Amino acid sequence: MVKKIMDKDGLGKTLARLAHEVIEKNDNLEEIAMVGIKSRGDLIAARIAARIEKLSGKTIPVGAIDITFYRDDVSLKISNNPQSTDIKFSIDGKNIILVDDVLFTGRSTRAAIDALLDLGRPKKIQLLVLIDRGHKQLPIHADYVGKNIPTSFKEAVEIKMQESDGEDGVAIL
Repeated sequence: MVKKIMDKDGLGKTLARLAHEVIEKNDNLEEIAMVGIKSRGDLIAARIAARIEKLSGKTIPVGAIDITFYRDDVSLKISNNPQSTDIKFSIDGKNIILVDDVLFTGRSTRAAIDALLDLGRPKKIQLLVLIDRGHKQLPIHADYVGKNIPTSFKEAVEIKMQESDGEDGVAIL
């Protein structure tokens, strides 16, 4: 059974709100950069950065990071399709906004922070997630949350993005 949480319009409004929150919480937009966790966080980061540029006139650098080999369960399940990290700017001294689609246990976020720190020393790391579904196993809390969706362990949250899936939406499976 599928329960639709957001359609295209709902997703657009949520991303717009998140862009406004990033602007409000960061006095100097020239110090920030966005890094999205592949494979949907990078798409979300690019969309939010474009909205920030439209609202403020400031271009926000955007990168993508693959956490495959930083996961604590890499020995249990190795991805058949590891992707490359694509960050074309220095993260040293930047306020990095790490972007993920779903915050669940916090383990992906921990892996992404480890991967970022291998690339440099940011001034600060903030976390932005489209969906926070609870069930954290690590002390990780998002600075920006699109929507809190309490779920059971048996449920899954599916994010669809136009760029990769041909449509926008969020559903619980």
